[in-house]
Amino acid sequence: MARVKRGVTSNKRRSRVLKDAKGFRHGRSKKEIEAKVALRKAGAYQFAHRKDKKNDFRRMWQVKINAALRPMGYSYSKFIGTAIKKKILLDRKILATLAEHNIETFNRVASEVMGK
Repeated sequence: MARVKRGVTSNKRRSRVLKDAKGFRHGRSKKEIEAKVALRKAGAYQFAHRKDKKNDFRRMWQVKINAALRPMGYSYSKFIGTAIKKKILLDRKILATLAEHNIETFNRVASEVMGK
């Protein structure tokens, strides 16, 4: 059986790891072991923050809706509670977009929800 030397495979793997770690600081972009650790941690943070992003957007939508409701004398929590009871099927993303870009439409929706 012929002898198999692993240099090509090892070099390929090493160059792939270092290529993926390009842009990292110090030894994390130049040393294979440190780069592997950095990439593993980066992947974990990436996964966790993809989940966090959904919460961040929901919080932002709530702030926008509340900011548009306050001048009308309504609070966010009462508005959302009433909208759910009246089965108005506009989600927070749509309401926030209306509140930011189309305030007249949002005011009509809010008036309809609050019954005034």
